[in-house]
Amino acid sequence: MAHHKSALKRIRQTEKRTKRNRWYKTRIKNMTKAVLAAVEAGDKEKALEAVKVANREFHKYVNKGILKKNTASRKVSRLMAKVNSLSA
Repeated sequence: MAHHKSALKRIRQTEKRTKRNRWYKTRIKNMTKAVLAAVEAGDKEKALEAVKVANREFHKYVNKGILKKNTASRKVSRLMAKVNSLSA
């Protein structure tokens, strides 16, 4: 266990950040799963709505520093490709 005040503070901060990052990571996975589930079901309207929500949230996370810009764009692009494959 750490003995210095600064080390104890770093431990507290790390725990707080880990919890926050885990929440965001889970949310990203759930939004992705929602889109993929709608695509699997063949429901284009529901899939478009889910991908719209995912797009908005992913880019919000870019502004917060949770995701990098290209990562968010790549995820949205892949989801949109799957949604667009429904109409083909």
